[in-house]
Amino acid sequence: MKIIVSLFLVLPFFVGAQEENVKILPEEVQITTAVLPLPENQKEGAMVYGYNTDGEFVVLRKGTNNMVCIGDNPYRKGISSSCYSVKLEPFMARGRELNAEGKSQDERNEIRGREIESGALPMPREPSMLYVFFGKEEDYDATTGALTNGKFRYVIYTPFATTESTGLPDKPHAPGMPWLMDPGTHRAHIMVGPFN
Repeated sequence: MKIIVSLFLVLPFFVGAQEENVKILPEEVQITTAVLPLPENQKEGAMVYGYNTDGEFVVLRKGTNNMVCIGDNPYRKGISSSCYSVKLEPFMARGRELNAEGKSQDERNEIRGREIESGALPMPREPSMLYVFFGKEEDYDATTGALTNGKFRYVIYTPFATTESTGLPDKPHAPGMPWLMDPGTHRAHIMVGPFN
């Protein structure tokens, strides 16, 4: 689980090797898909990243609220969108930067950890939300951006939280229960889900 989640938080933002048959969807469809994880009242004002007609990762829509959404990566299997608090944007953007430089997951974690500790990279100390909605390509309507039978995962970043400070276990004991991943580090976060 740890590897899957850690990869999710960084790798979907990297286009990677382009495939000849990849279709970049219209911006409005990408935006609809990108905001699927959010509660209805937050969708309209969220900033959205997606892909331009050249397949480059770009801002598709500027935001007016406190949420940032990442649309589905057309270069990866399945459908997945994520949205997070704007307070996490420096952390996420730095991860994308380091990934583009070819840094490994361990290197990214180490570099961002040092930068957060020195104050060079801002990281919120209060809990910050990340929503994820994901599913299968066969359940996705590329004309409307709708995804049926998708699942939700909720991630609450709580930097430096521990199992002692939260009372949460460091692994789930039942399906869907909250648990604390990477306790005691700048990456500490509460995992909840996935849920249908």
